[in-house]
Amino acid sequence: MKIAVQKVRLAGREYRVIRPAGPLRNGALYTTHRHYEMYVDRADGRRIATLWLLAARSPRSLVYLPMRTSPPVSSVYQEDEEQLDLVLAPRTVQLRPSRWKRIRERLNAGNAPRELRTASVPERDVPAPGADRVIPDDPKEAGRFLLRREVLAGTLLLTGGSEAFREGAKEILAVAKDGPPHAATRHYIPGACNYHVCRPIYDWDADDRWRHWEVLHVEYCPQWAR
Repeated sequence: MKIAVQKVRLAGREYRVIRPAGPLRNGALYTTHRHYEMYVDRADGRRIATLWLLAARSPRSLVYLPMRTSPPVSSVYQEDEEQLDLVLAPRTVQLRPSRWKRIRERLNAGNAPRELRTASVPERDVPAPGADRVIPDDPKEAGRFLLRREVLAGTLLLTGGSEAFREGAKEILAVAKDGPPHAATRHYIPGACNYHVCRPIYDWDADDRWRHWEVLHVEYCPQWAR
């Protein structure tokens, strides 16, 4: 996929940022009822998943997905929901969340330089479909699989390690693959669990250790407002 690479210097540090070269047309992220809902079609689902895999392979780069400019999702968007951008931050970057707003302002300035590249990731980076993620009991080991969440400046900022980003990519790719044939051959109702294709990326409700986490839910959406 085509990406843009930008560098921003702030508070004596340089931040390298990867973003899609062009806008996402059919990929949107909302916060509602203490949950996070991501909607994708096939093409942008694959683009978003590739960016998650790039986050796993780029321990010194932030991955920025400007999703607030996407068109509203038809029949899903409600006025009380907030549309969000998404930032994937490897722990090794040591990004202070409070700095993100100023970084974004410099990235989106009219004169901000950007380098266009073509990025690809090998298929072996994607965890095997259906493979269960087993979170170790040791907190230090478990940290490799978990994402820390911050919400600020209209952005869901997820900080974690390579394993966590690869697991997220796996679920998004599954939605992008299974969603189109399901929507074409069966009755589709957005938001109704038995009538659409979706995956929870991070849902810790089944484990008392992670009850402070909200769900990040990805749903295939075949219809979009233009």
